[in-house]
Amino acid sequence: MSKSSRLVYSTDQGRIREEKPEEVLPETDGIVRVRPEKKGRGGKTVTVITGLPMTGNDLKALAKQLKKRCGGGGAVKDGNVELQGDHVEVMVAELTKLGYQVKRSGG
Repeated sequence: MSKSSRLVYSTDQGRIREEKPEEVLPETDGIVRVRPEKKGRGGKTVTVITGLPMTGNDLKALAKQLKKRCGGGGAVKDGNVELQGDHVEVMVAELTKLGYQVKRSGG
């Protein structure tokens, strides 16, 4: 087992800080898409929201607000919001009310 050297303090430079990469907004066409998805989920329907122009904690906060609105669970995965259940119409209305340009896609 080899340990990687992780320098924390140096007498020459003082405390060494690791630089964290900045979060980059995903490139979108400005349209938020909402679709139901069943494939690979054991027959259960999940509402997937893609194209949101945000990342990190902002996206998690919006997901929490949307989960509360539809009264179900969900998660943020790969920059998309996934909500348990078929809530496409409710999410289209809610996101439009929040000022996003929204389209229903898929089934």
